[in-house]
Amino acid sequence: MELRAIGETDLEIYPLVFGGNVFGWTIDEKQSFKLLDEFVGGGFNCVDTADSYSRWAPGNVGGESETIIGKWMSDRKNRKDIILATKVGSDMGDGKKGLKKSYVIQAAEDSLRRLKTDYIDLYQTHFDDESTPVDETLEAYDDLIKAGKVRYIGASNMSTDRFKESLTAASEKGLPIYQCVQPHYNLYSREQFESTFEPICLGNKIGVITYFSLESGFLTGKYRSKKDLDKSPRGGNMEKYLDERGVRILDALDKVAGDYNSVPAAVALAWLINRPSVTAPIASATSVEQLKTLMSAPLLELNADAIRFLNSNSNW
Repeated sequence: MELRAIGETDLEIYPLVFGGNVFGWTIDEKQSFKLLDEFVGGGFNCVDTADSYSRWAPGNVGGESETIIGKWMSDRKNRKDIILATKVGSDMGDGKKGLKKSYVIQAAEDSLRRLKTDYIDLYQTHFDDESTPVDETLEAYDDLIKAGKVRYIGASNMSTDRFKESLTAASEKGLPIYQCVQPHYNLYSREQFESTFEPICLGNKIGVITYFSLESGFLTGKYRSKKDLDKSPRGGNMEKYLDERGVRILDALDKVAGDYNSVPAAVALAWLINRPSVTAPIASATSVEQLKTLMSAPLLELNADAIRFLNSNSNW
């Protein structure tokens, strides 16, 4: 595996990011520690989370994921070895959301406290706040960077217009520049990213860390027909993927997985890793077995024929 820089930064990661949305939601602290140990033991170094993870779960208030990661890093004394990414701007309840300068700075302090660290490697706009001027948000990030509390910034769930406006404001006013985007992108959901953000990222040397990299589990091949929809709580959302194109993509993944003695999930991640625009995909796991499957993806050296085959069978 080769290290890859996130945008034009000195943040170098191996091409797989652990998605921390599961911590404190579908897995408890003990299991979270076990999986994080397995992940870094496999040579990986980047964990992505958000302040709002996982406020949606019954009894949670938000910050559960950051708290678990903070306890783990403190216990393992490995903060310097981890590239830590978190986010701001999502709804934390009680009116706590948005990207106004005062809120971003306070939210960063809250995240730092939960994470038991004095700096965040990559601080990302989680959801845009179009009521706030882009330069106000960038000024907040500028203050945090100058204070040594944030190293670099990124963005997710933002329109291309607002993103380009942010790049222009940063350039003209000497403010921090977004060094990466975090889009919904995978072998099934290609059109939106490839027709909007991908040219911007390639043209400006901006990193890309993809979320929903396995399309909520569809690309694992677990759901093949309507009778499979009861296999998990997510099954009810899978029927929409079982169209002609979805089935064709699964068949293509099966073919390539067979050729490489692998599995569809690993091949789907390997396809992302091979995209010229992608720095690394984000993927989550709730068991060591699942995680080992995901960690095999960067070792899959798909040849040009395999990539062309997957491209052609997933064309939009």
